[in-house]
Amino acid sequence: MTNSKLRFGFPLAVALATASAAAVAQQTTVSGDAQIKANVVESLDRHPELRAPNLITVQTRGGVVYLNGQVSAGQQSATAETVAEKTPGVTRVVNSISVSR
Repeated sequence: MTNSKLRFGFPLAVALATASAAAVAQQTTVSGDAQIKANVVESLDRHPELRAPNLITVQTRGGVVYLNGQVSAGQQSATAETVAEKTPGVTRVVNSISVSR
């Protein structure tokens, strides 16, 4: 009976520990992404040329920042990308900001 407990109990314990660690890692990433997003938005807000009537939205997943929206000049798109890249925790920036004419 002891062998069967070891045979089934140990793999179950390993599986539960792995699942728990994965859940904690995912929660850390989600909260880290939320903080990165907040920091990017705060940094963008420090640039008056990026405010209204321009519209830039920020999404973050796994440290990658996704910039979307519309600005009135190409330089504003480049500025937004540079600001996001310089934000701590950002691993990459995907710039999908369009320029209205």
